[in-house]
Amino acid sequence: MTAPQNDSGQNDSGESPKGDCADYLERIVFFLDNELDEADCSAVRHHLDECGPCLRKYDLERTVKQVVARSCHESAPEGLRARVLVQLREVHIKITEV
Repeated sequence: MTAPQNDSGQNDSGESPKGDCADYLERIVFFLDNELDEADCSAVRHHLDECGPCLRKYDLERTVKQVVARSCHESAPEGLRARVLVQLREVHIKITEV
């Protein structure tokens, strides 16, 4: 059973119905990485303007992304890079063989 909504489209607990938000929550990562077309960006922006819970999750994702970006200035050692690339190629080969 869905909780009753108020005039802002939120239920009595202050959250938007999950069905309305699930798609936007999935697109937030792509939105942050500028991987959406303008129509999708506009839809996400509009939803974030209207939905406090999604805006809070967006702010959290953005903050985590900024902290990680500031913290990750080191490069992987060359030996590790080579091993990872070999493993990626092996996985790719296994997938293409299926």
